[in-house]
Amino acid sequence: MFRSRWTAAAVAAVASVASLFVTGPARAAAPVNLALAGTASASSIELDSATFAASYANDGSTATRWSSKYADDNWVQVALAANSHVDHVTLVWPNACARDFALQTSGDGVTWTTVSRLQRTTCPRTDTIAVGATTRYVRMQGYQRWASYGYSISEFQIWDAPDAPVLGLLPKPVSVTTTGGSPYTLSSSSPIVALGADAQAPANYLAGVLRPSTGYALPVTTADGGTAPIVIRVGSGYGPPGKPEGYTLSAAPGRIEIAASSAGGALNGVQTLRQLFPQWAESRTVVAASWTVPAVTITDYPRFGYRGMMIDVARSFYPVADIKKFIDTAASYKINRLHLHLTDDQGWRIAIDDPADNPSGIDYSLLTSVSGATAASYNGTTMLGTELGATGYYTKADYAEIVRYAGVNGMTVVPEIDMPGHVNAALHAIPQLNSAGSKPALASGATTVPANGTSSVGYSSLDAANPVTYEFTRRVLTQIAAMTPGPYLHIGGDESLVTSSANYTTMINAFTAQVAGLGKTVVGWNEYSGTALPSNNSVIQYWNGSTAPVASAVTTRGAKVILSPAPYTYIPQRQDSRQPQGGTWACGGPCTLAGYYSLDPGTFISGIAESSVLGVETAQWGEWLRGVRQVEYFAYPRLIANAEAGWSPQSVRNFTDFTARLAVAGGRMTVRGVNFFPSADVPWRAVAVGNSRSVPVGGTGATWTVTVPGAAVSDLTAAIAWSDGTRETVTPTTTRTASIPNMWLNAAFTVTSARTFTQAGTYTGTLLVGRTGEVPTEAPIKITVP
Repeated sequence: MFRSRWTAAAVAAVASVASLFVTGPARAAAPVNLALAGTASASSIELDSATFAASYANDGSTATRWSSKYADDNWVQVALAANSHVDHVTLVWPNACARDFALQTSGDGVTWTTVSRLQRTTCPRTDTIAVGATTRYVRMQGYQRWASYGYSISEFQIWDAPDAPVLGLLPKPVSVTTTGGSPYTLSSSSPIVALGADAQAPANYLAGVLRPSTGYALPVTTADGGTAPIVIRVGSGYGPPGKPEGYTLSAAPGRIEIAASSAGGALNGVQTLRQLFPQWAESRTVVAASWTVPAVTITDYPRFGYRGMMIDVARSFYPVADIKKFIDTAASYKINRLHLHLTDDQGWRIAIDDPADNPSGIDYSLLTSVSGATAASYNGTTMLGTELGATGYYTKADYAEIVRYAGVNGMTVVPEIDMPGHVNAALHAIPQLNSAGSKPALASGATTVPANGTSSVGYSSLDAANPVTYEFTRRVLTQIAAMTPGPYLHIGGDESLVTSSANYTTMINAFTAQVAGLGKTVVGWNEYSGTALPSNNSVIQYWNGSTAPVASAVTTRGAKVILSPAPYTYIPQRQDSRQPQGGTWACGGPCTLAGYYSLDPGTFISGIAESSVLGVETAQWGEWLRGVRQVEYFAYPRLIANAEAGWSPQSVRNFTDFTARLAVAGGRMTVRGVNFFPSADVPWRAVAVGNSRSVPVGGTGATWTVTVPGAAVSDLTAAIAWSDGTRETVTPTTTRTASIPNMWLNAAFTVTSARTFTQAGTYTGTLLVGRTGEVPTEAPIKITVP
């Protein structure tokens, strides 16, 4: 038996659905939100009608809301302008949700029919509820509030048709036009055509993305032509004028073309194209999907040139393979800077050779042999994180491989040697740095300070009066500069709490001059804003505190700014109240996805022009995060919000639109194996693909793969309708369930038909699957029985 959430008419119609996937549906009119023309009323209103009126629930704005009084039995309803077909309803709960509620319909506003009664465990959130009936009134009837407050709904949307397809493009391009024509279809004989010398690398990159999932050869050629080619054209005069990172992309039935003036711009176009293919393109094994791209034209380029992510490898080490995984995911969202926090109080992670000119006789190998073997692990007897901090370091060959791999993915490495504070690891390894003015002071008879395996910072400092300080920093910076082809060297400069102002200024001025002398642009945290920064050749990375010194340095020294304000970019701040782990200091509570998205880099620091802002960087700190999966869980999807803040024009940015696109991308990230946090304010959707195949008489083997971020098996309802009238109710399975305390996203689900095919023929089976009460997704397959 089918469960009651699908009407008999809907079930009967399923058998014919498969033909639509073969021939392509006719283009339908855009769905209409009928609630906008309706009249809302409610059983109660909190405080006053001017603030929380029922009419705010259907005014088309998520900035306003209806709120009820503090009782469980409350409702809000919308009377439509006329009897109308309702396909589905979307309820946007901002922060005072229902734990238990029903969606009801009525023809007269007196007698009510319950469409679905649902229990939910997240807040804020968005609920999408299937209706599929003609009605005049639609009501949310609450049975249990989330907490002591009443119910709040910012948007009560009543739709007359299924949602229009959403292109899950992240970050949002400058301009996207869907032409409405037939889609492009990739063929097993399609080539990837590289026109121009600089087109070869992005063409090879695209081939590397698509070959594993499609199983197609996709030869990279310089001869334009062939069946359904993907053409990448790079050269002067191509792409948006004056935008070296920009590109144009056009997809038509028989051809896709990406044009750019640089290899980097073409690679950005490739990253957009991969998001236009079905999410299964991210699979590392062959998937029997239809490899189509909608007919679109795109013109795109970034708002800011610097879009970064920082990885703290000093507190807990990440091997090269983990760094590559970070790069793979972040680069697909057009992140183009990799900031490596290589040194801190807890560890030193980069090999430095003994220089030929070594007056103080420092054994630089001690930096890694001694302080490469330390990490943040305990605060007293309390272990930091789920396991001990990882130790280790990068050899010069390791670092070169990171730089190379980052470059292939369009990313520039920004190395950080943090000083004059955050230097306990250096002091622990190098006796010559421990002098009268260094901090902490040496214990009697000791030659170096103890290792720091705690999360403590702000207590260490180099000695401004010790000549070895400057000899050491010059040798280290010289070698880092030689290994780093990018323009930046980061010297930290933050939280030097035990360094006097005079000594801090003396050392920072010396360090910035050393960097300038190496032909690099110095970067430092905003504490160093008041020093003598190299004129027109310095960058301030703002993270906390007053912005006035930053603005002054921009005005007087020609400095540029990278924005990493803690409430908008810091990881691992907690994401919502369901998380037991994570800091709350930056936001006074959870640092939400909506909060991250709200950052406008162009206006954040008053008194400076947008042209003085290089861009945005997400900053991950590693006192207790362990391994790539935990970092991903705290970074995504919030890093994508920062990526869009750095790329997209402010005029096209909208959080509701962002979450709709992110909902599409959720399955893509699942297929890629990204362990992201399933934020409750994103309407994550079910996406399925079937395994069409040939089966012998008496055989079985009809299976589907389904992605539903954040869902458990108990959340889902699934059924299969076969073209010969056979019906099955099935239960999805998964190899890993979602667990917020354990920092795990669920794996994809598998749906397996129990049907045995006893007669020859062709059978079309359509899976309907989704969260209970919500609009299901449909996925047809064909089983051929010879």
